[in-house]
Amino acid sequence: MEQYTLPATNENGYFEIRLESIGGLGANLSGKMLGELGANVLDFNSLSFSSYGSEKRGSPVKAYVRWCPKEKPLRINSPVTHPHILGIFHAGLIGTYPVLDGVSSDTKIILNTPLAADEAAEKYSISLGELYCLDALSIAMECKSRVNMVMLGAIAKASGFIPLAAVQNICRETLGKKYPALLEANLNGMKNGYDAVVLAAADRDFAPMPSGKNETFIWGYKNAPIGGINTRPGSTVSNDLSASREGYIPLFLPEKCINCGLCDSTCPDMVFQFGKGVYKGKEGMVNNGLDYYHCKGCLRCVAVCPTGALVSALERDYPEKPHFMPNKDLLPDAISYQETGANSWVTSDSPSTIARPDTGSMEVQE
Repeated sequence: MEQYTLPATNENGYFEIRLESIGGLGANLSGKMLGELGANVLDFNSLSFSSYGSEKRGSPVKAYVRWCPKEKPLRINSPVTHPHILGIFHAGLIGTYPVLDGVSSDTKIILNTPLAADEAAEKYSISLGELYCLDALSIAMECKSRVNMVMLGAIAKASGFIPLAAVQNICRETLGKKYPALLEANLNGMKNGYDAVVLAAADRDFAPMPSGKNETFIWGYKNAPIGGINTRPGSTVSNDLSASREGYIPLFLPEKCINCGLCDSTCPDMVFQFGKGVYKGKEGMVNNGLDYYHCKGCLRCVAVCPTGALVSALERDYPEKPHFMPNKDLLPDAISYQETGANSWVTSDSPSTIARPDTGSMEVQE
């Protein structure tokens, strides 16, 4: 086996990686693959684990990886606070959560953003570390891959010592048997991410961006209530799920709608806003629009609509959402909307081959 050497270690002798993401973009799987990469390919002692709350698209996710030489025990299981590599899977996290905490001048930051590297550095006031940028969403869309595979390729390139062939081998072992039809697309996504990542200028004299909000915990293991008590009932209402969409939105064509309510019954997030109205001369409940704040882009409504009144569309084509109607009973005052670019979540994984003439299509990979 080829011998690999870690380019740097911390005071404990470990090389550490932290991935900051949003549920649905695949950071948890990326962390697992990096853990396997360290142990099975690079021949290091390796540890990986993730941190997240409810397994819900749109909720913050962190993945942690530690490597050290084979002869050294790996005995620390706490979160990574000062990463050598920091992967940020969604730029909207910056300023919302403290994803840049612990960055030093030696940290390699890989950021998924449509902005050029120098523009991203200025916009997000990233003055420390080596900043590498790429538009992983668009690359995944073109390759019919996934964001996490593109980011893994970029992380390998930015690391300076992880060969592209090594992460591709882990992809074959991890995903090749489970999704053989998608293997080639994922390998291409990795390669294109590896080739596309761009380093920002070294001279970045910006004032540091203010830290994002930090969670404070009143209860700990000594004083927490016993039993399954939800201390924040209804907290998911305040989640803006728009950041978890992977480039696609359901587009509403009201002239085709028969107000059957199937979209409302299949939606997991109370997106459709039905109210009293008139349909074909009779009073009834009619569809008034969609609450895109809480739409996570699963497109179940598109699949279930019998008349083609809901079709899949690229979010980047609709910066102003038609028939956008926030749920006034749920929408908190402080919620904000985060725009995302297009990628291939639907095209890579959906088994459907349904196409609806004149109303758009699911654009799936056969």
